[in-house]
Amino acid sequence: MDDTKRYIQSFLSQKKIDISSRKAALFEEFASNEININAVKIIQEHQKIIMQNWILKNRIDDILTQAVLIPNGTVNKKYQAKIDFAALGWNDIVFFEIKGLENSGLIFDLNDEILYGVPEISGDLKLKALFRIEGEPEDSVLNEKIITLIVNPDPKSLWKNLESDKNDPFWKSDIATVSDKFLDKNIVIASKRGRSHANAGSFREDDFAFKNFKEIGWSVAAVSDGAGSASLSRQGSKLACNSVIEYFEENLNAEAFKEFDAVLAEHHKKVTDETSKKISHFVYHNLSKAAYFAHQKIEEAALKSEAELKNFHATLIFALVKKYDFGYAVLTFGIGDCPIGLLNKELTEIKLMNWLDVGDFGGGTRFITMPEIFQNDKFSSRFGFKLIDDFSYLMLMTDGIYDPKFVVEASLEKIEKWNEFLNDLQGNNEDGIKVEFNKDNTEIAAQLSEWMDFWSPGNHDDRTLAIIY
Repeated sequence: MDDTKRYIQSFLSQKKIDISSRKAALFEEFASNEININAVKIIQEHQKIIMQNWILKNRIDDILTQAVLIPNGTVNKKYQAKIDFAALGWNDIVFFEIKGLENSGLIFDLNDEILYGVPEISGDLKLKALFRIEGEPEDSVLNEKIITLIVNPDPKSLWKNLESDKNDPFWKSDIATVSDKFLDKNIVIASKRGRSHANAGSFREDDFAFKNFKEIGWSVAAVSDGAGSASLSRQGSKLACNSVIEYFEENLNAEAFKEFDAVLAEHHKKVTDETSKKISHFVYHNLSKAAYFAHQKIEEAALKSEAELKNFHATLIFALVKKYDFGYAVLTFGIGDCPIGLLNKELTEIKLMNWLDVGDFGGGTRFITMPEIFQNDKFSSRFGFKLIDDFSYLMLMTDGIYDPKFVVEASLEKIEKWNEFLNDLQGNNEDGIKVEFNKDNTEIAAQLSEWMDFWSPGNHDDRTLAIIY
């Protein structure tokens, strides 16, 4: 009764009708009338319905207009994003599903509130989120909210892969791979034209060569990176590697290395200044001749082609290796910015077998084609030697590998960076591509070539990697 009186009084007051004391008895009678009591109940019930409807409508609108930001995806790259109901304040949602994922490569897991998969199409994907909130009838039409997922195209797909000119006199294949024995170990090498060259239809400028001299127990591997600014560097790198092999074919013999074998045996028993000096002299004497032979061969090619020698600019690194009863002798030469890394058997130590010619904007790079390097005071420091009981990997690489994977020269002397690099090779990468270093793996060259397709923003140069394992 009191509620009815208060409601009617409030209603009449809104209409500017006041109940005077003289009318009090009349109002009491009016408010106690059953018809008016029921009318007030009906009005209050309808008001309650209106209020509930407004709360629902307002809540739905809040969800519909609420910004839901999810990370952008990339075609062919694994994607995962959480649509966090708690963080969004969606605890009152009793039904939820996402439509529009067909042919997208994505799936929504409602239990974990995770949108995941590998996007297959690029663009602004308009995902339809259908939902119902607490208080809505079970048979009500589902509310529809658009959530936009931006999927960027696979950056690899933006690069063209134009064929190089096979009619060019210095043409060579865009991809080259090989796997074989190397002493009592194995070797795998892959060389691949960079995206920047493929995009322009130009040539692979890197090159490599190797050979086992089984009769005398030595093996040699060479890698070269042709300068991007040199018009005939593809031929320069090829000649550099092949000339090293040619030199040792002509000069590597048991008699020439007999004294060196004896010195090494003595050096292994006891390291002395004398044995160290003899080894340094031998390494310098033999490897410098191989390097100069490569220089001369390129010079001859330049004269024959009536082209300037600088057009053949190319770096050169090579390693000459032999297994003895007491370990492995590793002799190296390097000019340019291509590293040679020797990892011990336990993967606890790295020996960088050469120093790199680096400088601002590439200004410090030197090439085997430069005659002045052979008269430079630092020329003798370009040679390396290591006598090691055993090793796990000996790697020669061009800067197409070194730049994206090691970034700075200082990283080349950190064993943890080399172990990261090995983990990358063994499948710990965003593409999940694995190179299996197993002597019985006949697919290793193809695996290494596939691994070389890794994406690294800003690093699109030729890639060459030789691994002795």
